[in-house]
Amino acid sequence: MAAKAAANAIAYRSVASAMPAISGGSFGSSRTRNSVRLARNLCCSSLRNNPADVDGNNSAAVVVAKDDKYGNKQIISLTPRLYDYILSNVREPEIMRQLREETAAMRGSQMQVSPDQAQLLAMLVQLIGAQRCIEVGVYTGYSSLAVALVLPESGCLVACERDSNSLEVAKRFYEKAGVAHKVIVKHGMAADILRSLILDGEAGSYDFAFIDAEKRMNHEYFELLLQLVRVGGVIVIDNVLWHGKVADPLVSDAKTESIRNFNRRIMEDERVSISMVPIGDGMTICKKR
Repeated sequence: MAAKAAANAIAYRSVASAMPAISGGSFGSSRTRNSVRLARNLCCSSLRNNPADVDGNNSAAVVVAKDDKYGNKQIISLTPRLYDYILSNVREPEIMRQLREETAAMRGSQMQVSPDQAQLLAMLVQLIGAQRCIEVGVYTGYSSLAVALVLPESGCLVACERDSNSLEVAKRFYEKAGVAHKVIVKHGMAADILRSLILDGEAGSYDFAFIDAEKRMNHEYFELLLQLVRVGGVIVIDNVLWHGKVADPLVSDAKTESIRNFNRRIMEDERVSISMVPIGDGMTICKKR
C-alpha cells in the first residue's frame, strides 16, 4: 500500500501530459460544462466587456475595470476556451481521474471540487508542510484524496462526512490509492465531530483544514477550526462566490445571504490573513495569525 501511495503521490508531482479538451475529453462532464457557463457570467456590475471578441463567440477573455479607482485594470474573464486551457495544465493522477469520472454519474456530483481546485489544495498542503489536516464535507473524496496523496506517510487527514453512501465511495478510493492509513474517517455531523476533537485536547494541533459542507454552517465550522488549527495554519473555504449570486443584489435567498454574511465576517476578522480566489466556485484561503 505504501508503494502504491508513493507512486500516486509522485504522479501528482510529476509533469503530466496535456489533458483532453472539454468539448470531447474526460473533462467534458455536465458539472464542468455548467461550471464554465457560470464562470462566463461572474463579472460584477462594475466591469464592462472588452470590445475585442477574442474567442469569436461573444465571450471576451478580458474585462476592464470601469471605475477610475481601479486604473482601467485589465482582468482575465474565464471563458470556456480559457478554462479548457487551464484544465489542460492540471496534473491529475490516474486514481483521481477514475474517482472524478465515477462521481460524475452520481447524484449530487456538482458538489465535487474541480480538478484545478484539488490541485491548489494539494499544493497548499505541500507549501506549509502540513502533517495533520481536517476536511469538513468529504462527499466521494476527490479533494480529500488529493490531500492524502501529498501528505507524508506519517501524516493524517480527519475526513468528516454525514452521508454514508458517498463516504463508502471515498473509502474505496482511499484503499485503491493506498492512502487509507492516512485518513481517519468520521461519519456524522461535522460540528459535533470538531467539538469532540477539541474536547479530546487536539486544539492547535492541525496544520490545514478545508470546509466544503452546509454553507449556512460555515461560520460555526470556521470558529471550531480556528481552535483546532495552529497559528500559521491554513483554513480554506469553498463556494464563497456561490455561482456569482453573492454579487447580485437581486438575489436574497437564505443560503446566499449566509455566504455573504460569512464573507463579510472573514473580511473583518483580524485573527486571519485572507485571500479570496476566483477558482471553481470561489475559495477563500485563510492563514491563522
